[in-house]
Amino acid sequence: MRLIALLLLVTPGLIAVYGIKLIRDALFGEFHDLYFHIAVQGLAGVLFFAGGLAFIGGFILHRDRKRNLTKGRFKQTNYPE
Repeated sequence: MRLIALLLLVTPGLIAVYGIKLIRDALFGEFHDLYFHIAVQGLAGVLFFAGGLAFIGGFILHRDRKRNLTKGRFKQTNYPE
Protein backbone atom coordinates (compact mmCIF):
# COMPACT_ATOMS: atom_id res chain seq x y z
CA MET A 1 0.00 0.00 0.00
CA ARG A 2 2.86 2.37 0.78
CA LEU A 3 4.39 1.69 -2.63
CA ILE A 4 1.20 2.83 -4.36
CA ALA A 5 1.15 6.00 -2.23
CA LEU A 6 4.78 6.67 -3.11
CA LEU A 7 4.06 6.25 -6.82
CA LEU A 8 1.07 8.58 -6.49
CA LEU A 9 3.36 11.28 -5.11
CA VAL A 10 6.38 10.69 -7.35
CA THR A 11 4.50 10.93 -10.66
CA PRO A 12 3.03 14.43 -10.10
CA GLY A 13 6.37 15.44 -8.61
CA LEU A 14 8.13 14.48 -11.83
CA ILE A 15 5.50 16.37 -13.83
CA ALA A 16 6.12 19.47 -11.69
CA VAL A 17 9.88 19.15 -12.19
CA TYR A 18 9.35 18.90 -15.96
CA GLY A 19 7.19 22.03 -15.73
CA ILE A 20 10.03 23.90 -14.02
CA LYS A 21 12.38 22.74 -16.78
CA LEU A 22 10.00 24.01 -19.46
CA ILE A 23 9.70 27.39 -17.73
CA ARG A 24 13.48 27.68 -17.42
CA ASP A 25 13.99 26.73 -21.07
CA ALA A 26 11.37 29.25 -22.18
CA LEU A 27 13.04 32.02 -20.18
CA PHE A 28 16.47 31.27 -21.62
CA GLY A 29 15.19 30.80 -25.17
CA GLU A 30 15.71 27.05 -25.59
CA PHE A 31 12.81 26.01 -27.79
CA HIS A 32 11.51 22.42 -27.93
CA ASP A 33 9.96 21.31 -31.23
CA LEU A 34 7.03 19.66 -29.45
CA TYR A 35 5.53 23.09 -28.69
CA PHE A 36 4.46 25.52 -31.39
CA HIS A 37 5.76 28.72 -29.83
CA ILE A 38 8.04 29.56 -26.93
CA ALA A 39 5.13 31.22 -25.10
CA VAL A 40 3.11 28.00 -25.40
CA GLN A 41 6.09 26.13 -23.96
CA GLY A 42 6.24 28.53 -20.99
CA LEU A 43 2.50 28.30 -20.40
CA ALA A 44 2.64 24.49 -20.54
CA GLY A 45 5.45 24.62 -17.99
CA VAL A 46 3.40 26.78 -15.64
CA LEU A 47 0.41 24.44 -15.99
CA PHE A 48 2.52 21.33 -15.39
CA PHE A 49 4.15 22.88 -12.33
CA ALA A 50 0.88 24.18 -10.85
CA GLY A 51 -0.94 20.90 -11.52
CA GLY A 52 1.77 18.76 -9.95
CA LEU A 53 2.08 21.02 -6.93
CA ALA A 54 -1.71 21.17 -6.45
CA PHE A 55 -1.98 17.38 -6.60
CA ILE A 56 0.76 16.86 -4.03
CA GLY A 57 -0.70 19.55 -1.76
CA GLY A 58 -4.19 18.08 -2.02
CA PHE A 59 -2.87 14.60 -1.30
CA ILE A 60 -1.06 15.76 1.84
CA LEU A 61 -4.06 17.82 3.01
CA HIS A 62 -6.40 14.85 2.51
CA ARG A 63 -4.06 12.58 4.47
CA ASP A 64 -3.72 15.09 7.30
CA ARG A 65 -7.49 15.63 7.50
CA LYS A 66 -7.99 11.88 7.70
CA ARG A 67 -5.54 11.63 10.61
CA ASN A 68 -6.91 14.78 12.36
CA LEU A 69 -3.60 16.61 12.09
CA THR A 70 -4.98 19.93 10.81
CA LYS A 71 -6.01 21.21 14.29
CA GLY A 72 -9.23 22.78 13.02
CA ARG A 73 -7.56 24.65 10.18
CA PHE A 74 -8.61 23.82 6.63
CA LYS A 75 -11.95 22.52 7.87
CA GLN A 76 -14.40 21.38 5.23
CA THR A 77 -17.70 23.22 5.50
CA ASN A 78 -20.94 22.29 3.81
CA TYR A 79 -22.83 25.40 2.83
CA PRO A 80 -26.64 25.11 2.62
CA GLU A 81 -28.04 25.64 -0.82
